[in-house]
Amino acid sequence: MNLEGRRESTNVEDRRGKKVGVGVGLGIGGTIIVGIIALLLGRNPSEVIQTVNQMSGGTQQTEYTPTAEEEELATFTKKILAGTEDVWTAEFKKMGKEYIPPKLVLFSGSVQSGCGNASSSTGPFYCSADQTVYIDLSFFSSMKEQLGADGDFAYAYVIAHEVGHHVQYLLGTLSQAHQQMSQVSKTESNQISVRLELQADFYAGVWAHNDNKMFNSLEDGDVEEGLNVASKIGDDYLQKRAQGYTVPESFNHGTSEQRARWLKKGIRTGDIRQGDTFSPAYSQL
Repeated sequence: MNLEGRRESTNVEDRRGKKVGVGVGLGIGGTIIVGIIALLLGRNPSEVIQTVNQMSGGTQQTEYTPTAEEEELATFTKKILAGTEDVWTAEFKKMGKEYIPPKLVLFSGSVQSGCGNASSSTGPFYCSADQTVYIDLSFFSSMKEQLGADGDFAYAYVIAHEVGHHVQYLLGTLSQAHQQMSQVSKTESNQISVRLELQADFYAGVWAHNDNKMFNSLEDGDVEEGLNVASKIGDDYLQKRAQGYTVPESFNHGTSEQRARWLKKGIRTGDIRQGDTFSPAYSQL
């Protein structure tokens, strides 16, 4: 991506080095699997957090010195966040609405959010309770090592997807979906979660399309990087990799094909009106 000369968002809180007390957690193998599967999860973050780790204790400041590579990622993340602010402010204005940007928290190891305490193994997540995106930058390294998904647009897609959940929150989609999820069976709840996820993928594509129109930011190979990530975070791909078979009724992200297709549609159209993932029959997603 071409981000030369781009501004950095100031709507970022750096909590790296601030540790939250952790109770019983997952082993390394479990953490890797859950960390991959939790990537870009669209359900209520508190559910994910409670599943991944039981955490307790307060926040403790420790000495923390980020690497040069991590600082580059922090700068990159702030620029991408600024891009989402510019794009969604303009898109909401077209709809006669005001865009209120989310805050983004950088953390290392563990963090306290409005949805509860989380560890890095949870993956990047959006918390609607405090309208904040949380990211441990080391997750991008894990994404590269565990999924073979690398590249600046691949990382931007992760950030833009989480911001997509904030867009859903502002439009009322997220709260309506979560309310419905609490009233139906587990299988039906998972299907609603898939619809949320695919729409957030679409919104990430809408951002990329319009960011490119504003700043000429996309370069050769960028879209392919994003589609590569989308294809590797599908429930079918991850379940097959983790256990050798798939359980479609447990899908809550969408398949690799679905995720790549909705991201691509967002990039191609740039039109938020074409991102209705709730009206079509589930089998048509």
